[in-house]
Amino acid sequence: MCGLASDSRLVRPGDLFVAIHGLNTDGHNFIPQAIERGAIAIVAERELPPSSPELPFPSEFPVILVPDSRAALAYLAAAWHGYPARQMRVVGVTGTDGKTTTVNLIHSILAAAGHKTGMISTVNALIGDTFYDTGLHTTTPDAPDIQRLLAQMVETDTEYAVLEVTSHGLDQHRVTACDFDVAVVTNVTHEHLDYHGTYQAYLEAKARLFHALTASARKPDTPKIAVLNADDNSFAYFRPIPADWHLTYGLDAPADVTAAEISSTPEGIAFVAHTPRGNFSVRSPLIGRYNVYNFLAAITVGISQNLPIPAIQQGIAAVRGVVGRMEHIDAGQPFTVIVDFAHTPNSLQRALETVRELTSGQVIVVFGCAGLRDRFKRPVMGEIAGRLADQVVITAEDPRTESLDDIMAQIAAGCEKAGRHEGKDYWRIGDRAEAIAFAVRLARPGDLVLVTGKGHEQSMCFGTTEYPWSDHQAVRKALTGF
Repeated sequence: MCGLASDSRLVRPGDLFVAIHGLNTDGHNFIPQAIERGAIAIVAERELPPSSPELPFPSEFPVILVPDSRAALAYLAAAWHGYPARQMRVVGVTGTDGKTTTVNLIHSILAAAGHKTGMISTVNALIGDTFYDTGLHTTTPDAPDIQRLLAQMVETDTEYAVLEVTSHGLDQHRVTACDFDVAVVTNVTHEHLDYHGTYQAYLEAKARLFHALTASARKPDTPKIAVLNADDNSFAYFRPIPADWHLTYGLDAPADVTAAEISSTPEGIAFVAHTPRGNFSVRSPLIGRYNVYNFLAAITVGISQNLPIPAIQQGIAAVRGVVGRMEHIDAGQPFTVIVDFAHTPNSLQRALETVRELTSGQVIVVFGCAGLRDRFKRPVMGEIAGRLADQVVITAEDPRTESLDDIMAQIAAGCEKAGRHEGKDYWRIGDRAEAIAFAVRLARPGDLVLVTGKGHEQSMCFGTTEYPWSDHQAVRKALTGF
C-alpha cells in the first residue's frame, strides 16, 4: 500500500481508497473511478457497485466492509503514521466559544514550563517554530491531515499536542484515534443546530471528547483528566462521564479553580487565581471579562499537569492576542476599529458588552449570519445587536446558496424588535466591503467600530464558491483607501 485516499480524484496507484458518505456526495459512487486510478483495495460501508464495460474491475477485488468509513479512515491514518498521538500527551479543547483562545493559552503555558508543545487550532497549526495553514472554513482538519500533523510533531520531539476540537470534528471522526489525555470544555451554547438538529445532539457530539478519554490508549503515568466549566449548563451532562480525575473551574458555582479581585480594563485583565496549589496573581493583555473563563480553563490544565505556578503566570501574560479575536486595527484613525470572530448569540453579546467598556463614544457593529447554518439565531443576534450597539450594519457572512436578502431580513427583524429603525440606526448593506466602509464613514472621533463574524477567515462563500476575503484588508482599505 502506498497511501490513503478518501477522494477518488486524489487516488494514486497503490493507494487504499476509503469510501465515505459525505454531506453532499457519497464516495461509494466513485469507487469505480478510484479503482480505475489505481486503488488496490477499498474500504466501504456497502458492497461494490456492479462492474461495467466502461469501468471494469475484477470480480474479486479486495473490499473491506466496515460499519463506519469515517472512523476507519481515522484509525487507518493513525496506523499509517505509527499512532503519533500515543507518543505524546494530547489535550483537546471543545466548546462553542473561546476554544481558539484557550488552546493558545494552554500552548503558551506548556511552552513557558519548558515543554516542547505543538498546537492545531482553527486559525493554524504550530509545530516547532513553523506555522501551517489549517484551511479556509474547515474548523478541524480531516483525520489524515490531523494524523500527519501529529506525526510531524513526533518528528520534532514534541511532548504535548493541544488540539481545538469542534462538534463537526467529533461527529465526523476527524479527531478519532487522537488518544486524548486531557479533555477541556469552554461552554456549550446555541450553535450548529443546522447540522446537529437539536441542542441535545450538539451536546452529545461535544461529549464524545470526554467519552474518548477512557476509551483511548493509555500512556505510562498519564491519567485521563476532564476539565469542566462548573458555571456552564453543560456541566451536569459532562460530569458523570468517567475520567481518572475531574477538575472544575468557574466564577459562580463551587469549583477547584476560581478567580477573585477581577479587574478588567482597556489595558487587559488582572485577577487572583484560587487553585488547589495555592493562590496567585494573573495578568493578561487580553481584553474582555469573558476571557477570565478561558484563563481559568488554561490554568486548570496547568494544575492538572503539575506545572510550576510561575510558568502558568508567564504563559498567560505572553499571549498578547489571537488573530481575529478582539483584534485592534490601527491606521491612525481617531476612533477604534476591532475585528472579532463572534458569530454566535453568546459571543456577539460578550463582544458588544466588552467594547462598550472601551469607548465613551458610539458603538457601531457590522455583522451577518451564515447561509445554510442555524437560522434560529439570526433574529436573536439582530436583537442583541440592536439592544447593545448604537448603530448596526447588517451584511453578508458566507450566504452560500441562501438568499442574502432573506438572511438580512431575518436579522433585521431582531433589530426591529429591539426598537431600531432602518435608515436611522440600522442598515442593510449586502456587500461586506461596502458595509465596513459605511461603518467607518459613520464613525466619529472616540467611537468604536466592531466588525464580527469572519475574524481570521480568508474566504467568503457565495453559492458554492469560496472567494478570497479578509476583514482585516477590508478594514484597512476603508481606513486608508488602499
